[in-house]
Amino acid sequence: MNDQRATVVQGKAKPRGRFPHIKRAGDFLFVSGTSSRRADNSIAGAEVDALGTAKLDIREQTRAVIENIRDILASEGATLADVVEIASFLVDMNDFGGYNEVYAEYFDEAGPARTTVAVHQLPHPHLRIEIKAVAYAPAQKRGQA
Repeated sequence: MNDQRATVVQGKAKPRGRFPHIKRAGDFLFVSGTSSRRADNSIAGAEVDALGTAKLDIREQTRAVIENIRDILASEGATLADVVEIASFLVDMNDFGGYNEVYAEYFDEAGPARTTVAVHQLPHPHLRIEIKAVAYAPAQKRGQA
């Protein structure tokens, strides 16, 4: 019996590469790095004015990323409460405060273990954050044998 399944979730931004949004391996769910990109390829938290000046909002991007992860987990019958580990990648550590404020709206000290690191860049210049997650969500408990 193969207890692995990989899924590209309908209604979410198509991965920019050959990988799934989420992979189930037994009772664990692995959510690929997720951004604030929408299904239409626009980016939540990114506005560009007529002169081409970009306004990038780490709070809005963080909220959109976590909600994208929430929706991806739901495709496997899981919730944010099932997340046991988060790894966050920020383009600029000056965004840490805003990211941390929004993160605290979804998780507290009883939530997942977390690592946050700075990276040189992400796949689009308007992306300020990417998050990957691991959740523990037994398939039997959810009726998904």
